[in-house]
This record gives sequence, C-alpha cells and structure tokens, in this order.
Amino acid sequence: MSASDLKYMPGFGNDFETEALPGALPQGMNSPQKCSYGLYAEQLSGTAFTAPSHQNERTWCYRIRPSVKHSTRYTKVSLPYWKSAPHVVEDVISLGQHRWDPVPHSGEELTWLTGMRTMTTAGDVNTQVGMASHIYLVTRSMVDEYFYSADSELLIVPQEGRLRFCTELGIIDLEPKEIAILPRGLVYRVELLDGPARGFVCENYGQKFELPGRGPIGANCMANRRDFKSPVAWYEDRETPSKITIKWCGQFHETKIGHSPLDIVAWHGNYAPVKYDLRTYCPIGAILFDHPDPSIFTVLTAPSGVPGTANIDFVLFRERWMVAENTFRPPWYHKNIMSELMGNIYGQYDAKPQGFVPGGMSLHNMMLPHGPDKNAYEGASNADLKAEKLDNTMSFMFETRFPQHLTEFAAKEAPLQDDYIDCWESLEKKFDGTPEGTWNK
Repeated sequence: MSASDLKYMPGFGNDFETEALPGALPQGMNSPQKCSYGLYAEQLSGTAFTAPSHQNERTWCYRIRPSVKHSTRYTKVSLPYWKSAPHVVEDVISLGQHRWDPVPHSGEELTWLTGMRTMTTAGDVNTQVGMASHIYLVTRSMVDEYFYSADSELLIVPQEGRLRFCTELGIIDLEPKEIAILPRGLVYRVELLDGPARGFVCENYGQKFELPGRGPIGANCMANRRDFKSPVAWYEDRETPSKITIKWCGQFHETKIGHSPLDIVAWHGNYAPVKYDLRTYCPIGAILFDHPDPSIFTVLTAPSGVPGTANIDFVLFRERWMVAENTFRPPWYHKNIMSELMGNIYGQYDAKPQGFVPGGMSLHNMMLPHGPDKNAYEGASNADLKAEKLDNTMSFMFETRFPQHLTEFAAKEAPLQDDYIDCWESLEKKFDGTPEGTWNK
C-alpha cells in the first residue's frame, strides 16, 4: 500500500467508527449474537471500566479471531538495550548536566525491537508512574514479527528516515517533523520505508497523554484537536508463522502463532493510535516583554496525581517570531523541580548555538542549574532587539516530575560529550559594584 492510499480520521480523543468491509460494524449495539462476516466482537479497554466518562477510553473491535488466539505459551526473551524503571546502576552517576551527540548507525541489522536503546528511566513501571526515554535505530523491517507493550504507551519522535506502523486498528506512516502515539496493549509491526531510521521515544508508564488545558489562552492555538489523525480500519488475513513479543512489567516475552494478529476488520471507539504533524503546532509567546515559562510550548501532557505537576510533558520548540522589547529572549538560567530531557530534530537551538546538534540529546535533571552558554548569553544581551524569526529549528523536551536515571548505554556507550559542562566555564563576572556592571568597560 502506498502512502497516498492511506486514509486518516481527524481529531484527538474522538469517538471514531470505521470498517474495511461494508456492514462489518454493528449499529446500535456492541456485541450482537452473531457478528457479520463471522467476526468476533472484542473490547480493548485503555482505562478502568469505571473511569469518569470524560476520561474513559475503549474501542470495540470486530476481528477474524479473538485475541486469545494470538496468544500461546510465553517464552522469556532478552532485549538487553531496552530498560525499564526502576533501573539505577550503582557505578553510573546521573547527577550532572549531560549532552550526547547523535547515536550513530552501525552495519548491524536492527528492527524496532532490537534497535531500541534506553537512555534514561524514571519512576516505576510496576506502579505505573514515570517514564523512560529511548533512541531507536532501525535498519530492517519486522517480517511476521509483532509487538505490544502492556506497560506503556509510546510517543514516537522521528529524526531521520520514515517508518510504517501496521497496527491492529490501521496503518500509520511516520516521518520527521511528525509524532505518533501508540496506546498500551495495541499490537503492531514496524516496517522501514526509508532508512536508516533514527528517532526518539518517550515511554509513558502513567496516565495517558492528553492535550494541556489552555487556561486564559482560550480555545485556539498550541496543538489543535483537528490536526491529530487516526487510521481507518485495515486488516490482514494471512496464515503464516508469526511471532509476537510482549513487554510486561519491564520484561519481554515471546509467543508464536500461525497467522497475522492484525485481523480487525472494523472498530469503533476512542482508544486508538494517532499521528500529529508538528508543523501544525501554533506557538504563542510574549509580544511586549519578558520570556514566559516554557510550559506555553506544551504539545501533550500526561497528568500525575498532583494538579499542574505532570508525569510527563512533551514540549516543542519550533520556528517562531521573537519580538519582546528590552528582554533577554533565549531561555533564562534556572533550576527546575522537573527533569528535562531534550532532543534536537533539526536546526540550531537558540540557547546552545554550538554542540546541540540534530539527533543529539541533553539531560538536565531535577534541581540542577542550566541555561544559555556564553555565546548565547553574550549574543542575546547585546542584540539589536528588532523583530527576528527563529527559523530552521525544531527541538523538543520530555519533562517529568521524577529524576531521570542514566542507563549504562547512555553513560558508557552512547557518544556522551564529556566537555558539555565546560560550555558555561567562560561565563564572566559582570558585577563590579556599579549599576552598569562591566558591560561597557
């Protein structure tokens, strides 16, 4: 199937209905005595049955076989580079300011599963709080191989190469400048369209991602619901030996079956995969003075039990106009209760003109100071404050209320910049007891 043949339904959290064969979707009820085409009715629940109606998520599926036929005895398998929290390594120091160059491709054949490289973990997968951040490296499609996570939903941020996610509920093609969310429990296969492919993944153990409240901003801007796209129904009816890998409580298990599990012919509900084009994100900002908190750039948030304090925020720094008067425009120096992991999709980030390159990452853990390097500070402090467009830039942040612990891969194998802390070493003392300081001396 070509990308031009794929169809999507717009909306975030919508209640969709879609069928790949006419009349396959029951009307007026969910579980008829006999479904059309000899299909089986099955519900996929993304929340507890009794969750409040505005949070309740479930999808009714009409499939060739019930999913119990996609499950046989399980065998434990190893994916040594994919780690889950809690994962605290004794001889790894997570305290500090860290930055990495892009994780390079190798000549090794890597699928979505074998190419996953965990950088940080936070919280506890067993109590369903926190997250993990990963880099994926994909050089080969999954063939008759499938995966689902019982632990988490996955937020995928491509940086290079194109992937196709063939899921139970339809097909999503994904390229750089787009993101996708794959719900917990959804079975899928990942195919390589253009490669090699590399990108970032935020594994969310906690409550699902949702759109942030806009407060006094009102009904528009930031990420709008209509720009999110869910796939239409699509199915496979293939009798071929297949393998399904399941992630459950941080461990991986494998089961072998004799057919494709992607056999949902029709479905309706609001628990479904979704993609979003980051170029449709409408940023807002200061139009007179000062630099607002970066929370104004939140695309998605996964709430915690503490109002206003997220389990995860996904924040986007994209092209935008800078117009504030008498203002230091880049992000200011700060310490934060949240732990901030950033990635660069393309271009140059304004607070770090050097060193933070496309495909690279940085980590500033909770209550560790960080901010612009000397070049960014001096440049912004002395700039002619005319209207200026930040162009050719797209970076993001996975921010969490939990400390993020480095994995051994992040500390010892990934291309860590040992001199990152030195980018602040040349910052000069400007204080000399006079109101103007040493700026003009």
